[in-house]
Amino acid sequence: MTASIAVPNSDLDFDNGTFDSAAFTAKTLADWQSLAAIIDHSLVKQDATRAQVETLCADAARYRFACVVVNPVWTATAVRLLAGTGVPVGATIGFPLGASLVSTLRQEAAALIRLGARELGMVLPIGLMKSGNHDAVHHAIHAVATVAHHHGAVLKVNLETCLLTMQEKLRASEIAIQAGADFINTATGFASGGATPADVALMRGVVGARCGVKAAGRIRTVAQVRALLEAGANRIGSSASVAIVRELGAE
Repeated sequence: MTASIAVPNSDLDFDNGTFDSAAFTAKTLADWQSLAAIIDHSLVKQDATRAQVETLCADAARYRFACVVVNPVWTATAVRLLAGTGVPVGATIGFPLGASLVSTLRQEAAALIRLGARELGMVLPIGLMKSGNHDAVHHAIHAVATVAHHHGAVLKVNLETCLLTMQEKLRASEIAIQAGADFINTATGFASGGATPADVALMRGVVGARCGVKAAGRIRTVAQVRALLEAGANRIGSSASVAIVRELGAE
Protein backbone atom coordinates (compact mmCIF):
# COMPACT_ATOMS: atom_id res chain seq x y z
CA MET A 1 0.00 0.00 0.00
CA THR A 2 1.50 3.33 -1.05
CA ALA A 3 1.65 6.48 1.02
CA SER A 4 -0.88 9.20 0.32
CA ILE A 5 0.23 11.83 -2.18
CA ALA A 6 1.35 14.87 -0.23
CA VAL A 7 -0.07 17.50 -2.56
CA PRO A 8 -3.46 19.14 -3.04
CA ASN A 9 -5.14 16.37 -5.04
CA SER A 10 -8.88 16.83 -4.96
CA ASP A 11 -8.87 16.41 -8.74
CA LEU A 12 -7.38 12.92 -8.53
CA ASP A 13 -10.24 10.43 -8.43
CA PHE A 14 -8.74 7.21 -7.09
CA ASP A 15 -12.02 5.34 -7.37
CA ASN A 16 -12.50 6.06 -11.05
CA GLY A 17 -8.81 6.26 -11.99
CA THR A 18 -9.17 9.72 -13.53
CA PHE A 19 -7.34 13.00 -13.24
CA ASP A 20 -8.99 16.28 -14.25
CA SER A 21 -5.97 18.21 -15.51
CA ALA A 22 -8.01 21.21 -16.64
CA ALA A 23 -9.61 21.69 -13.22
CA PHE A 24 -6.30 21.10 -11.44
CA THR A 25 -4.53 23.63 -13.68
CA ALA A 26 -7.18 26.28 -13.15
CA LYS A 27 -7.10 25.81 -9.37
CA THR A 28 -3.31 25.73 -9.18
CA LEU A 29 -2.76 28.84 -11.29
CA ALA A 30 -5.52 30.85 -9.59
CA ASP A 31 -2.92 32.57 -7.41
CA TRP A 32 0.77 32.25 -6.60
CA GLN A 33 0.10 30.60 -3.23
CA SER A 34 -1.74 27.70 -4.87
CA LEU A 35 1.07 27.32 -7.38
CA ALA A 36 3.76 27.39 -4.68
CA ALA A 37 1.92 24.61 -2.86
CA ILE A 38 2.67 22.11 -5.65
CA ILE A 39 6.29 23.11 -6.38
CA ASP A 40 9.32 21.21 -5.11
CA HIS A 41 11.93 23.93 -4.52
CA SER A 42 15.08 22.15 -5.60
CA LEU A 43 18.85 22.55 -5.32
CA VAL A 44 20.61 19.40 -6.49
CA LYS A 45 23.63 20.72 -8.38
CA GLN A 46 27.00 19.29 -7.43
CA ASP A 47 28.53 22.58 -6.27
CA ALA A 48 25.66 23.69 -4.02
CA THR A 49 26.98 25.46 -0.93
CA ARG A 50 25.66 25.78 2.60
CA ALA A 51 24.82 29.44 1.94
CA GLN A 52 22.74 28.42 -1.07
CA VAL A 53 20.94 25.75 0.95
CA GLU A 54 20.17 28.34 3.62
CA THR A 55 18.68 30.64 0.98
CA LEU A 56 16.72 27.73 -0.50
CA CYS A 57 15.16 26.92 2.86
CA ALA A 58 14.41 30.55 3.69
CA ASP A 59 12.63 30.93 0.35
CA ALA A 60 10.69 27.70 0.92
CA ALA A 61 9.48 28.91 4.32
CA ARG A 62 8.57 32.32 2.91
CA TYR A 63 6.65 31.11 -0.15
CA ARG A 64 5.35 27.84 1.37
CA PHE A 65 6.60 25.52 -1.34
CA ALA A 66 5.45 21.91 -1.28
CA CYS A 67 8.88 20.60 -0.43
CA VAL A 68 12.58 21.42 -0.46
CA VAL A 69 14.71 18.93 -2.40
CA VAL A 70 18.44 18.62 -1.71
CA ASN A 71 21.21 16.10 -2.16
CA PRO A 72 21.88 13.74 0.77
CA VAL A 73 24.81 15.71 2.18
CA TRP A 74 22.52 18.71 2.86
CA THR A 75 19.53 16.80 4.23
CA ALA A 76 20.25 17.29 7.92
CA THR A 77 20.99 20.98 7.35
CA ALA A 78 17.71 21.52 5.50
CA VAL A 79 15.76 19.65 8.18
CA ARG A 80 17.22 21.88 10.89
CA LEU A 81 16.56 25.06 8.92
CA LEU A 82 12.95 24.13 8.18
CA ALA A 83 12.07 22.78 11.62
CA GLY A 84 8.72 24.18 12.72
CA THR A 85 7.84 25.64 9.32
CA GLY A 86 5.71 22.74 8.10
CA VAL A 87 7.74 22.53 4.86
CA PRO A 88 9.04 18.98 4.41
CA VAL A 89 12.50 18.06 3.16
CA GLY A 90 13.02 15.74 0.23
CA ALA A 91 16.31 14.09 -0.68
CA THR A 92 17.73 12.39 -3.75
CA ILE A 93 18.80 8.73 -3.89
CA GLY A 94 21.05 7.15 -6.50
CA PHE A 95 21.12 10.53 -8.19
CA PRO A 96 21.48 11.32 -11.07
CA LEU A 97 22.68 8.09 -12.70
CA GLY A 98 20.24 5.47 -11.40
CA ALA A 99 23.08 2.96 -11.21
CA SER A 100 23.39 2.19 -7.50
CA LEU A 101 23.20 -1.22 -5.87
CA VAL A 102 19.83 -2.06 -4.34
CA SER A 103 21.51 -2.52 -0.96
CA THR A 104 22.95 0.99 -1.28
CA LEU A 105 19.56 2.42 -2.18
CA ARG A 106 17.92 0.82 0.84
CA GLN A 107 20.64 2.01 3.19
CA GLU A 108 20.56 5.53 1.78
CA ALA A 109 16.77 5.70 2.02
CA ALA A 110 16.82 4.59 5.65
CA ALA A 111 19.63 6.99 6.54
CA LEU A 112 17.89 9.98 4.93
CA ILE A 113 14.61 9.21 6.69
CA ARG A 114 16.48 9.04 10.00
CA LEU A 115 17.89 12.49 9.22
CA GLY A 116 14.34 13.79 8.73
CA ALA A 117 13.65 13.51 5.00
CA ARG A 118 9.94 12.96 4.33
CA GLU A 119 10.11 12.61 0.55
CA LEU A 120 12.65 10.55 -1.39
CA GLY A 121 13.50 10.89 -5.06
CA MET A 122 15.23 7.91 -6.67
CA VAL A 123 16.31 7.56 -10.29
CA LEU A 124 15.05 4.63 -12.32
CA PRO A 125 17.76 1.99 -12.88
CA ILE A 126 18.10 3.25 -16.44
CA GLY A 127 20.66 0.76 -17.73
CA LEU A 128 18.64 -2.16 -16.40
CA MET A 129 15.49 -0.72 -17.97
CA LYS A 130 17.14 -0.36 -21.36
CA SER A 131 18.53 -3.90 -21.05
CA GLY A 132 15.00 -5.22 -20.66
CA ASN A 133 15.59 -6.46 -17.10
CA HIS A 134 12.21 -5.36 -15.85
CA ASP A 135 12.24 -7.65 -12.82
CA ALA A 136 15.42 -5.99 -11.54
CA VAL A 137 13.92 -2.54 -12.10
CA HIS A 138 10.81 -3.51 -10.15
CA HIS A 139 12.93 -4.99 -7.38
CA ALA A 140 15.01 -1.82 -6.97
CA ILE A 141 11.98 0.48 -6.81
CA HIS A 142 10.03 -1.84 -4.54
CA ALA A 143 12.98 -2.09 -2.16
CA VAL A 144 13.09 1.68 -1.70
CA ALA A 145 9.29 1.98 -1.59
CA THR A 146 9.17 -0.56 1.23
CA VAL A 147 11.64 1.45 3.31
CA ALA A 148 9.93 4.75 2.53
CA HIS A 149 6.40 3.61 3.27
CA HIS A 150 7.39 1.80 6.45
CA HIS A 151 8.42 5.20 7.80
CA GLY A 152 5.53 7.17 6.24
CA ALA A 153 7.70 8.80 3.58
CA VAL A 154 6.78 9.50 -0.05
CA LEU A 155 8.72 7.94 -2.95
CA LYS A 156 9.17 9.66 -6.30
CA VAL A 157 10.76 7.69 -9.15
CA ASN A 158 12.59 9.73 -11.78
CA LEU A 159 12.37 8.07 -15.21
CA GLU A 160 14.89 10.34 -17.01
CA THR A 161 12.57 10.19 -20.00
CA CYS A 162 14.99 11.74 -22.50
CA LEU A 163 17.05 8.52 -22.32
CA LEU A 164 14.10 6.17 -22.90
CA THR A 165 12.17 5.14 -25.98
CA MET A 166 8.41 5.58 -25.98
CA GLN A 167 7.90 1.89 -25.21
CA GLU A 168 10.43 2.10 -22.38
CA LYS A 169 8.64 5.15 -20.93
CA LEU A 170 5.32 3.32 -21.00
CA ARG A 171 6.76 0.19 -19.40
CA ALA A 172 8.82 2.11 -16.84
CA SER A 173 5.76 4.09 -15.74
CA GLU A 174 3.79 0.89 -15.18
CA ILE A 175 6.64 -0.85 -13.38
CA ALA A 176 7.16 2.15 -11.07
CA ILE A 177 3.53 2.34 -10.02
CA GLN A 178 3.28 -1.44 -9.53
CA ALA A 179 6.47 -1.32 -7.42
CA GLY A 180 5.02 1.30 -5.09
CA ALA A 181 5.94 4.74 -6.43
CA ASP A 182 3.85 7.63 -5.09
CA PHE A 183 4.99 9.83 -7.97
CA ILE A 184 6.73 9.24 -11.26
CA ASN A 185 8.98 12.07 -12.39
CA THR A 186 10.20 13.18 -15.79
CA ALA A 187 13.85 14.21 -15.55
CA THR A 188 16.83 14.96 -13.33
CA GLY A 189 17.96 17.95 -15.40
CA PHE A 190 21.41 16.37 -15.69
CA ALA A 191 20.85 14.47 -18.95
CA SER A 192 20.14 15.78 -22.44
CA GLY A 193 16.54 16.87 -21.86
CA GLY A 194 14.05 18.11 -19.31
CA ALA A 195 10.32 17.91 -18.75
CA THR A 196 8.05 17.97 -21.79
CA PRO A 197 4.24 18.05 -21.98
CA ALA A 198 4.33 15.01 -24.27
CA ASP A 199 6.16 12.91 -21.69
CA VAL A 200 3.88 14.10 -18.89
CA ALA A 201 0.78 13.24 -20.92
CA LEU A 202 2.19 9.79 -21.69
CA MET A 203 3.00 9.14 -18.03
CA ARG A 204 -0.41 10.36 -16.82
CA GLY A 205 -2.06 8.21 -19.45
CA VAL A 206 -0.39 5.13 -17.98
CA VAL A 207 -0.92 5.80 -14.28
CA GLY A 208 -4.29 7.55 -14.34
CA ALA A 209 -4.91 8.54 -10.72
CA ARG A 210 -2.93 5.65 -9.25
CA CYS A 211 -0.03 7.96 -8.42
CA GLY A 212 1.17 11.51 -8.88
CA VAL A 213 3.10 12.79 -11.89
CA LYS A 214 5.92 15.21 -11.24
CA ALA A 215 7.34 17.36 -14.03
CA ALA A 216 10.93 18.42 -13.40
CA GLY A 217 13.93 19.37 -15.45
CA ARG A 218 14.63 22.84 -16.88
CA ILE A 219 11.32 24.43 -15.87
CA ARG A 220 11.70 28.18 -15.48
CA THR A 221 8.45 29.98 -16.42
CA VAL A 222 4.74 29.98 -15.65
CA ALA A 223 4.05 29.23 -19.32
CA GLN A 224 6.06 26.01 -19.03
CA VAL A 225 4.29 25.13 -15.78
CA ARG A 226 0.88 25.69 -17.36
CA ALA A 227 1.66 23.40 -20.28
CA LEU A 228 2.92 20.67 -17.95
CA LEU A 229 -0.09 20.93 -15.63
CA GLU A 230 -2.47 20.81 -18.58
CA ALA A 231 -0.66 17.66 -19.75
CA GLY A 232 -1.32 15.97 -16.41
CA ALA A 233 1.36 16.94 -13.88
CA ASN A 234 0.29 17.56 -10.29
CA ARG A 235 3.73 18.38 -8.90
CA ILE A 236 6.44 20.61 -10.38
CA GLY A 237 10.13 20.49 -9.52
CA SER A 238 12.30 23.50 -10.22
CA SER A 239 15.34 25.43 -9.07
CA ALA A 240 13.66 28.56 -10.45
CA SER A 241 10.67 28.32 -8.10
CA VAL A 242 10.94 31.85 -6.72
CA ALA A 243 11.05 33.41 -10.18
CA ILE A 244 8.05 31.32 -11.21
CA VAL A 245 5.81 32.36 -8.31
CA ARG A 246 6.95 35.98 -8.63
CA GLU A 247 5.82 35.86 -12.25
CA LEU A 248 2.37 35.04 -10.87
CA GLY A 249 2.42 37.93 -8.39
CA ALA A 250 4.45 36.88 -5.36
CA GLU A 251 6.78 39.47 -3.87
